Amino acid sequence: MCGIVGAVAERNVVPILVEGLRRLEYRGYDSAGVAVIDGGSRIGRVRTPGKVATLAGMLDNGHALTGGTGIAHTRWATHGPPNEANAHPHVAGDEVAVVHNGIIENHAELRERLSAQGYVFESDTDTEVIANLVLHHMRDGNDLRAAVTGAVAELEGAYAIGVLSKHEPQRIVAARLGSPLVIGIGVGERFIASDVAALVPVTQRFLFLEDGDVADVTRDDVTIIDRAGQRANRRLVTSELTADAVERGEYRHYMQKEIFEQPSAIANTLEGRLAEGRVLEAAFGPNAAAIFDRVKAVQIIACGTSYHAGLVARNWFEGLAGIPCNVEVASEFRYRHPVPNPDTLIVVISQSGETADTLAALRNTRELGYGPSLGIVNAPESSIVREADLVLMTRAGPEIGVASTKAFTTQLVALLMLVTVLGRRHKLDAAREARIVEQLRSVPRLVEEVLELDDHINLLSGRFADKHHALFLGRGVQYPVAMEGALKLKEISYIHAEAYPAGELKHGPLALVDADMPVIVVAPNDSLLEKLKSNLEEVRARGGELYVFADRGAGMRPASGIHVMELPEVGEHVTPIVYTIPLQLLAYHVAVLKGTDVDQPRNLAKSVTVE
Repeated sequence: MCGIVGAVAERNVVPILVEGLRRLEYRGYDSAGVAVIDGGSRIGRVRTPGKVATLAGMLDNGHALTGGTGIAHTRWATHGPPNEANAHPHVAGDEVAVVHNGIIENHAELRERLSAQGYVFESDTDTEVIANLVLHHMRDGNDLRAAVTGAVAELEGAYAIGVLSKHEPQRIVAARLGSPLVIGIGVGERFIASDVAALVPVTQRFLFLEDGDVADVTRDDVTIIDRAGQRANRRLVTSELTADAVERGEYRHYMQKEIFEQPSAIANTLEGRLAEGRVLEAAFGPNAAAIFDRVKAVQIIACGTSYHAGLVARNWFEGLAGIPCNVEVASEFRYRHPVPNPDTLIVVISQSGETADTLAALRNTRELGYGPSLGIVNAPESSIVREADLVLMTRAGPEIGVASTKAFTTQLVALLMLVTVLGRRHKLDAAREARIVEQLRSVPRLVEEVLELDDHINLLSGRFADKHHALFLGRGVQYPVAMEGALKLKEISYIHAEAYPAGELKHGPLALVDADMPVIVVAPNDSLLEKLKSNLEEVRARGGELYVFADRGAGMRPASGIHVMELPEVGEHVTPIVYTIPLQLLAYHVAVLKGTDVDQPRNLAKSVTVE
């Protein structure tokens, strides 16, 4: 995922573009660039590897740009390493400049065709294909809007683009499919961006483009053409987002803020990676298809919260995709003697991308002779990103709270996408993939619904303030969710908490159950619900106090010793993602009541870079 900003104005837009990039830098850290049309109708461009601050320093010291029309970009590398040649904006023939988010799946064949026609490529990116394709259409006699319209008709995949031409210096043409793009409306000036956060210092009024839209943006007007070729009107929205929204703001703790950021974080994980009822496997890297074709099994390696995400994914890999999957704690994997299989995909999961045990395990798999590797991480500049064969960024944005929240749920989303692209090579048919994609699209909305229960969960948390132990239960794919709930509670409230598969109660944990041992249960309306209800009767028979988070259709009713919190109905494949949210809220509110340091709990660090 990358960040786009563009502006058409009478004033110099370079400061606006740079400030917009700063606000989008969580979307990509490895390079940044700006292109503007100066007074002489020439495209001036400055690009650099590194962060936006490096770009700003160059613009202030010897590389100044001035212009009223410009586009800018901050990148996380997908095609080609992070260097100046691969940084956006990309320019074709000194005539056209392009910034792009998303993945063009047919870029190789387009590059081959354009190269044969004499077009020059200087980068490894898929984006440069767009620049040359637009130039090709302009040389056929089209204006910029028609050229962009013709170019995007040839693209396969997902994109949000901003394009400018030195021949039409007072306009930007933007287009989107699968990746978001907004138009900001100012007084005598217009803007484009991949996120409204980039533009809130200059406007609060926005038009949100829809899939297939092409927008012709000038200082005083915006013309939008939809995918059917008809002029379209998009509703003008006044944003309530403020310029200081990237700070902790109204939230008491970063963890609380990050819990409530999950709808947008999950939407970011999905951005540009779903189209036409499918997951775009090119999101995993340019060589993903060839690698995935040979995969016969999956080995997941992770620590802590990421390990729990892996345990959820094991259920998906085997139940949905029909692919054998093993999950192992990284610190254990390093010191045993596994039997390698070159057809096994190694999946390493790490929020920071620098987790020492996970990184060492990744290196060990290469020495042992395992197959290719895939990293699922949140930090674009991390070691795992550099060392894994494939990478899928979770795009959660900076997570400051030590207890992971949005990193975990975005890891689950990323893993379900991986299950889908591998599964289509095994037992997952197109109809089921379409259902999974539909359910993934519903997750941000469902998480928002669960977050509306915050006040009720806060009240419930009062029953835990004087407790010293807690038991979490789940069955099937919900057991790892129970494990994550127990981890959150112990991390920040210091209450000893354990998780068990509910069916294991009679094999030992029932000995712990009494009136002082709260038992927290995740109970979606799935195939194991009736068996779970029987397990809960075992708890009630021993005087245990039950706290049940249940689907509205599960038929769970409050009673003496049973407290029920109803959640919205959730698609069967995404229940682990949604049911994680109330457990995070419970842990947070209990910790606040106990007066612990929520964001920096004792003895813990955010990124574990030592063994």
